[in-house]
Amino acid sequence: MRILCVDDEPLALEMLSQAVEEAKPDAEIKAFRKPSELLADASANGCDIAFLDIHMRGMTGVELAKELKTVNPKMNIIFVTGFDEYTGDAMRLHASGYIMKPVTKEKVESELTDLRFPIEPKKDAVLKIQCFGNFDVFTPDGAPLHFERSKSKEVFAYLVHRHGSSCTIKEIAAALFEDEPYDAKQQTYMQKIISTMMKSLKKAGAAKVVNKSYNSLSVNVNMLDCDYYRFQELDAGAVNAYECEYMSQYYWADFLYNDF
Repeated sequence: MRILCVDDEPLALEMLSQAVEEAKPDAEIKAFRKPSELLADASANGCDIAFLDIHMRGMTGVELAKELKTVNPKMNIIFVTGFDEYTGDAMRLHASGYIMKPVTKEKVESELTDLRFPIEPKKDAVLKIQCFGNFDVFTPDGAPLHFERSKSKEVFAYLVHRHGSSCTIKEIAAALFEDEPYDAKQQTYMQKIISTMMKSLKKAGAAKVVNKSYNSLSVNVNMLDCDYYRFQELDAGAVNAYECEYMSQYYWADFLYNDF
């Protein structure tokens, strides 16, 4: 979880950041005196929760919140102020919360337990997927999932890459084998590597992750905790984890860089 705080008054900022640290000691917390610096950091590195003082010189917290919402519409904005006249503005911006000064650990904890956009791991995820860097698959306990054939793993990677879209076996073959003809020999080979993929998933208790219909496959995205999917949702941790490498071992994944 990544939390940013801003207040142009040094003492108030210290009290705010200290209260947030006490309420959420395991989070990455950064404090700023200038709204522009927080905005730049959130734009570059992502942000799950932003505590914004409303009454600041130059750019108000409400103005900053509007800018942050363009960075990430699902960012949790919590306004901090000694005044109550901004409540209407806060609600119109669909803020997650509103804290009256002085800020305390208890007030921060109360807001964190009732976020507009909750931040929590996917409890129903059957597999954890790593797409940034090399593609890898892990069971919920962190153990790598073993695929008997490298091409079986690549088929699964392509399905993850397609983010739940249905893919024909011919389409998958075209991605994996490029210009090779889709003849009877290749069709037989594709059936073999798909069967091996399903065997590996079944062994891990994850066979239902792949939806199978006549001559097509797709993944059930709701059963996967995937860094690529989190990135698309503007999750701050996934944004930070992306270092311009995506499924590095597969040539067909290179073009996706432009989508980011």
